[in-house]
This record gives sequence, C-alpha cells and structure tokens, in this order.
Amino acid sequence: MSQPVDPTQSLERLEGQRWPEPPEDATSLVRAVHELRRRPVGDLRPDELARLITQDVGLPWLLPLAVRILRDTAPSQIAGGWYDDDLLYAVVTRKTQVWEQFPGLARELKATVETLVDLSRYVREEAAAFCAAVPESS
Repeated sequence: MSQPVDPTQSLERLEGQRWPEPPEDATSLVRAVHELRRRPVGDLRPDELARLITQDVGLPWLLPLAVRILRDTAPSQIAGGWYDDDLLYAVVTRKTQVWEQFPGLARELKATVETLVDLSRYVREEAAAFCAAVPESS
C-alpha cells in the first residue's frame, strides 16, 4: 500500500534522510533533484514530479500524488483538453517491481489509463505495456 502523503512535508522529511549538497561539478539534473527533495511535495508541479519519478526518487510518496493528478485530469483529456504526457510517461515506465509494491495504486492508474484517448505514440506504447503488466484485482 502507498504511504499517506502529507503535502506540506518535503521528501527529506518524509524519508527522514537529508542528502548532502551535490558536488560542484554536478549536472543540472542532479542539482534539480536535490533541490526538489527539499520542497513540500504538495508544491511540486507535474513536470517536477515527473523529473523525480523518472529518477526513482521518493516513489512511495510521489506515485500516489502523480496518480491522483493523472486521474483528476483524465476527464479533461478525454474532452479534448490538456494532459501531461511527461508525467504519465514517468509513471507508467517504472519497473514492474515498483508497481508490485503498490498493487491498488497500479490498478487505479490502469483504470485511468484505459480511459485516455489520442495519446502520442511513445506514451501509448508504454501505457499499453503498463496496463498489460497490471494483474486484475483478486
């Protein structure tokens, strides 16, 4: 089961682990991930969630937030509105072993993904692979 998420807390607080400052020659990605870990998770934008999730950072706390965003925005996508392909891609491309830790969340995401239409090809293929890998509820 996923962890309850207090949106006012940072990943550092939720994990109980403060990372040291990145080295001076760190890439912009490394610097960004370090900075994002210090911000309240409820303040993270979808693109920032996607950045952390693709790096497998804070998944027990961030996946539930991401799935909620995707679920809540799915109706507007179906109606021809905007949808965050980057966040969807980040979430559906996590390894099967990650989703095995969160079966209920995986089923919720699968139900959301199955409602989506007109996804770009690269996201559609990854979303289909994700859905195929999620077992039906027992």
